[in-house]
Amino acid sequence: MGLRQDKFAKQIQRDLADLMTLHRNEWLGGTFVTMSNVLVSPDLSYVKVYLSLFNIVNRKDVLKHLNTVVDKEIRHEIAKKIKNNVKKIPEIRFYEDDTLDYVSKMDELFTKINNENKDS
Repeated sequence: MGLRQDKFAKQIQRDLADLMTLHRNEWLGGTFVTMSNVLVSPDLSYVKVYLSLFNIVNRKDVLKHLNTVVDKEIRHEIAKKIKNNVKKIPEIRFYEDDTLDYVSKMDELFTKINNENKDS
């Protein structure tokens, strides 16, 4: 990413973090969520936000709810904050960051391999 994209992504991440803290119960149902990454398109019109969802059974429901709320409330709130810095307010989409699940799966596999090697 370019310098402008990086700065814009960090600004969006800060603004979204503030908004999610403020509206945590409404948008997230009080669940614990962290933003692991924010990616911005080169023309600054699309933003992908990757969320790590902890101890949540219905992860897909939380993401679905956020993506429906984003069109009405979240994008409007972001527009208030960045309207003087950009020509077009970006479309925002939320995705699940599953790297922690991947890491735990890999740890299990390595542990299993090590245990098999010890038994041999």
